[in-house]
Amino acid sequence: MGVLCTVAVQWVWYGLKYRSLGLPLIANPTISLSGMVGESKDAILSLAGDQAKQWILPYVAWEKSLFPHETQAHQALAKLHKAGLRFPIVAKPDLGCRGAGVRLVENKHELEEYLRLFPVGAKLILQEKAPYNAEAGVFYVRYPGEAKGKIFSLTLKYNPLVVGDGKKTLAELIDDDPRAGKLSHLYRTRHEDKLDVVLDKGEEFRLAFAGSHSRGAIFRNGADYITDALTEKLDEIFNDFPGFHYGRIDLKFRDIKSLMLGKDFVMLEVNGASSEAAHIWDRNASLKDAFTTLLDQYRMLFEIGDKQRSAGCSVPSLLDLYKAWRKEKALVQHYPSTD
Repeated sequence: MGVLCTVAVQWVWYGLKYRSLGLPLIANPTISLSGMVGESKDAILSLAGDQAKQWILPYVAWEKSLFPHETQAHQALAKLHKAGLRFPIVAKPDLGCRGAGVRLVENKHELEEYLRLFPVGAKLILQEKAPYNAEAGVFYVRYPGEAKGKIFSLTLKYNPLVVGDGKKTLAELIDDDPRAGKLSHLYRTRHEDKLDVVLDKGEEFRLAFAGSHSRGAIFRNGADYITDALTEKLDEIFNDFPGFHYGRIDLKFRDIKSLMLGKDFVMLEVNGASSEAAHIWDRNASLKDAFTTLLDQYRMLFEIGDKQRSAGCSVPSLLDLYKAWRKEKALVQHYPSTD
């Protein structure tokens, strides 16, 4: 709560300094409200040119209609096949954050079920499952007019799992795990059909698919793995990504050495102004680290926004921000549960 209050005070202070509270909303001028709230994943990824698209994991977008979910699943499958995509796929809302509504879909029946649960009129993304398991959030910033950007933060993400001992049931393993036990209500509900299964000794069972802190994912500060080669690769990609200056790229990669060389990774999403430098969730991060990081983030947002205003960008009203927040909040409540 103290962190949020500090950020709010800083926002007001910079708003007075720059004579506008809305400058963060134009830091990424080609993204609605700069990606502060209510941004479309599809709209952001569609900004990518041909070169940048090569690094984005292929997907199709689909809007839930009033047609029967079986019919829509058949139609969506045809669109997937036309795009060269096959099961398994990852289904997720086009509008949403913190992993809300993300599921691994492995067959037509599961796709039908996902569409049945999804709200009518809302858009979703059906994306190829990444060929790599390792995941990271890379926070990238490039000021307008500058040829090179910088990686402000790199966070490694690990999905929660339990390891069998040949004796305990999955339910017992979850309850006995120091971390998983704190979120047992999530994992027991998600895996209720497997709670009585006894895992073999050494067998790993992944409790959550989405790399979200709210689902128990473990975050580790990866600052030591930031390299010039990776930064230069992101510069190259975002040279072909008009209007993006600030945000976090969620990606999966083959191994850490390849990532450091700027190779063998795929981009899942590109997030805008509301992004967190997720290394603040590392268990070793101090409260001071969190304060300093968030204050630096909003300083940069206002500085970039000021440059965009000077270049002629019109600043949206805070009422626009509020309306977008209300719309997103209303939708998220109706999304399917997250894997």
